[in-house]
Amino acid sequence: MTHTVLDSLPAADSGTAAVYDRIGVGYSAVRRPDPRWAALIRESLGDARTVLNLGAGSGAYEPEGLQVIAVEPSLEMRAQRAAGSAPCLAGRAEDLPFDDRTFDAAMAVLTVHHWSDLEAGIAELLRVADRFAVVTYDMDVQADYWFTRDYVPEIADAERSRVPSLERITTLLGPCEVAELPVWHDFTDGFMTAFWRRPAAYLEPAVRRACSAFALTDPAAVERGVARLRADLDSGAWHRRYADLLERDHIDAGFRLLTGTSRQAAAGTEAAS
Repeated sequence: MTHTVLDSLPAADSGTAAVYDRIGVGYSAVRRPDPRWAALIRESLGDARTVLNLGAGSGAYEPEGLQVIAVEPSLEMRAQRAAGSAPCLAGRAEDLPFDDRTFDAAMAVLTVHHWSDLEAGIAELLRVADRFAVVTYDMDVQADYWFTRDYVPEIADAERSRVPSLERITTLLGPCEVAELPVWHDFTDGFMTAFWRRPAAYLEPAVRRACSAFALTDPAAVERGVARLRADLDSGAWHRRYADLLERDHIDAGFRLLTGTSRQAAAGTEAAS
């Protein structure tokens, strides 16, 4: 595997990097970008030619055919970038070595909840790019997800301690469009709620390892919940209780695509003052 890693950024945040250096092993085998989300994210970038990908991980959802620079603090995640992927800087979203408006667009997909300083990271995102596409999730929706609600409610407590609310993110971004990102029953990106119609997947340790929500929740609580799920699958109780899910094509799991321009953000800040 060959990939380009650049070392011009300040040292990566040890907390975020350490988490993914630990849980990121095997990540790209489970977290395969879903083409439907990829198309929606690419569409949101409009006519951008240069793109900065913040918290880029293994490179999921980076648009093809554009000039992309990635930023990722975790060595393990950078090592999983595919051959031919965009150049990747070892560093943090909160401190970028780029001039103002260096990029046509900045993207941040399922990463802002890992940033050590959300306000600084979003300020940098708005400073270096003309427009943005941010994918995050609403914990008010995810807390009511069947696996969290009925099997491991401790996940919601752990997630609420680190996942910023939509209100806070949109306040920092300024005026922006908020669109739902559906999760289809055959979704390929194996984050926690991707398996809403495939419950047996939660019994697989490799699936759980690829999701930070599991890694950052009390392991004993996770094991108890998984044991209850295994028993319910064996007895048929799960299929009786959630039979309606088996008829659905997709769900709203709380994922949101936030888009806008830095000019709109600046105008919103001036209006607020």
